[in-house]
Amino acid sequence: MLVEHWPMKGLSVRSPRLELRLPSEEELAEVADVAARGVHDPNARPFLTPWTDLPPAERARHVVQLHWSRLGRWTPQDWALELVAFFEGRPVGVQDMRAVDFGIRREIVSGSWIGLDHQGRGLGTEMRAAMLHLAFEGLGAVSATSMSFTDNISSVSVSRKLGYRPDGITRDVLHGKVVESQRFRLSREDWRSQERPPVRVSGLAGCEELFGMSGTAAVTCPPGVCRPRRSRA
Repeated sequence: MLVEHWPMKGLSVRSPRLELRLPSEEELAEVADVAARGVHDPNARPFLTPWTDLPPAERARHVVQLHWSRLGRWTPQDWALELVAFFEGRPVGVQDMRAVDFGIRREIVSGSWIGLDHQGRGLGTEMRAAMLHLAFEGLGAVSATSMSFTDNISSVSVSRKLGYRPDGITRDVLHGKVVESQRFRLSREDWRSQERPPVRVSGLAGCEELFGMSGTAAVTCPPGVCRPRRSRA
């Protein structure tokens, strides 16, 4: 079975409404269709990814090729995990988590998108919260970072809601003009101080080497659902 050679295929993260996991090929086609129908208002440009510069068929192909290329380039020292978020059994978007030298630095950076049809219900916040649980509680990360354009109110709001703190800016070029992104950082201590919904991680055993954790043990919860922590504030 494929999972014997690539144990990440058995990894699953479940929150109250969502499941995050690697997709089958048919499910990958479904989430590509979600992207083809739109990720944001065509009159806006909240991401560096040129979603609105591409016709629907090319947007879908971009999703498929990026998923394959990230898996194909994976090494324990440089990896990018693209988890598809399933709501009521159907794909609604992608939550990714990336790291370089994670076994030493214990730091991840994340990004995500969710289809227009599924926005406005708090699923984007729940997706990232589930990913953070995997990073901090499952893999023992010490910090998580995220970036968004300063005028991307939705993404900035998610970061602030989840306890991230401002961490400077980055400058990129988009359509011949400089654009600024706000960086955010969430420490393990700040994450653990918050009240959080229950999240269950399964299938992590056997993936440690792929995440660059060979010779170390992942931080795991007791069997069953990991219970939320109450704020100490």
